[in-house]
Amino acid sequence: MLEKKNKRKQKEKIRKDSPRDVDAHRVRLSMERKLSAIQKLVDQHEFKSVDELNDFLQTLMSSGELLQQQTAQSPLDRAQELIYGAWEAPNKGERAKLARQALEISPDCADAYVILAEDTAQDIEEQLRIYQAGVEAGERAIGTESFAESVGHFWGILSTRPYMRARAGLAGCLWGIGKREEAIEHYQDMLRLNPSDNQGIRYVLAACLLEVGDIRVLEQLLSQYDEPTAAWLYTSALVAFLQRGVCLESNQRLIEAIKCNPYVPSYLLARRSFPNDCQIV
Repeated sequence: MLEKKNKRKQKEKIRKDSPRDVDAHRVRLSMERKLSAIQKLVDQHEFKSVDELNDFLQTLMSSGELLQQQTAQSPLDRAQELIYGAWEAPNKGERAKLARQALEISPDCADAYVILAEDTAQDIEEQLRIYQAGVEAGERAIGTESFAESVGHFWGILSTRPYMRARAGLAGCLWGIGKREEAIEHYQDMLRLNPSDNQGIRYVLAACLLEVGDIRVLEQLLSQYDEPTAAWLYTSALVAFLQRGVCLESNQRLIEAIKCNPYVPSYLLARRSFPNDCQIV
């Protein structure tokens, strides 16, 4: 009994001491500073082998000199450096200030528009206009030729990521103001540009297609990504029920989904309450 109490107190202490204000999204964004530095180093040196490259980078990272090795050259590079700082800023005001400074240096800095859209827009219409400006800035930064050459592996190229972030924001705003077809077209084209879908656009698109009742296209989307996740398996089961009703296939899909995550039905049927800190999207 005493052991159980001690374990309970330990768990409560862990929850209490855990930082709840950590923004995992911004932490991931901040990693791009190092990725950018690595990419520039690779471009500036001629390595004879992968092992030579790995040894060089390992030395830099272990010495803490990776970021110091880089000096931003172009106006866009300098603007993006400010964005890296903005991602680590403690509040919206500081982020917005750095974003505006970035745009003064380079109007092609799409990430600056993303920050302004997220942190300064007063309504969804203003947010949409800012995101649109960000998309246009991203297109200019990538360039027509590079844009065409990068189709199929966007996001793997760092210079395309600001554009993709701005476009995701734009599509979300279009959906929010009722322009659903336009939003869906943006999401679908983003998957064309980056089939690997590092941003998780497929999940948003699946929800949109379900909302508008385009089950045929939704099933096509489901078939493009063979993944054993609860989101995909439960959606697949629902699509089967909507198209063919209760049948062997729909029941089998539901069984697979339940095996993947048996807790989902309890929440959907309101037999369990979502945790207070759970964000439902």
